[in-house]
Amino acid sequence: MAPARELAVRLGLPFRDLALLEQALVHSSYVHERPSAGLSNERLEFLGDAVISLVISEALWERYPDEDEGSLTTRRAAIVSARGLSRIAQRLDLGSYLVLGLGATTAGERARKSVLAATFEAVCGAIYVDLGLDQTRSWLRQVAAPELVETNPIDPLKPPKSVLQELSYARNGRAPTYRLVSDEGPPHARQYVVEVVVGGQPLGRGEGRSRRDAETEAARQALAALRGARGADHE
Repeated sequence: MAPARELAVRLGLPFRDLALLEQALVHSSYVHERPSAGLSNERLEFLGDAVISLVISEALWERYPDEDEGSLTTRRAAIVSARGLSRIAQRLDLGSYLVLGLGATTAGERARKSVLAATFEAVCGAIYVDLGLDQTRSWLRQVAAPELVETNPIDPLKPPKSVLQELSYARNGRAPTYRLVSDEGPPHARQYVVEVVVGGQPLGRGEGRSRRDAETEAARQALAALRGARGADHE
């Protein structure tokens, strides 16, 4: 069975045009190495991003009728972030179907959160174009159900950089600073390393396909360090 057809069966969707799903699985690195291969999934990724935002916003608006705009925005940001979407992509095993260039494969792009999130967006774009909004909405709500029913307090859903900024101001009266450590790799597989400093101390270092992703990971590590230190102080 062809990969796209196999994935369509796995997703439980009656695709009419499998070429759309095939395109959704083509990473730009593959087209970069083989210009005759046609289009990558970037156009579908662009469309899927908008569709996901709409469907998730609508679902959250219905599920949490008593929450204000700020709380709903925070919940949506947690779900549609690279980390949130990559978690859904991993559950669907999208990485196994992704078509990558040799360089990107060697660099481990298949497992990167940003790549998995972008692939999920492209797949959603393909579903929308082929099957329409109603079927996309129904499917997306189903696969994102664990995220939509999240019952934890809002704070854990806040982006790590926002939480770290609040803690930094509370402890030191100033915001954390992010320093670019390195920016290496070919254009299709750029890798950023960023360090975050809180109160004059480097507390976290993160890597990512973009500087923003690297900063988010650095903030997450810094939060873990701060919380660990706070726990030790109370022992």
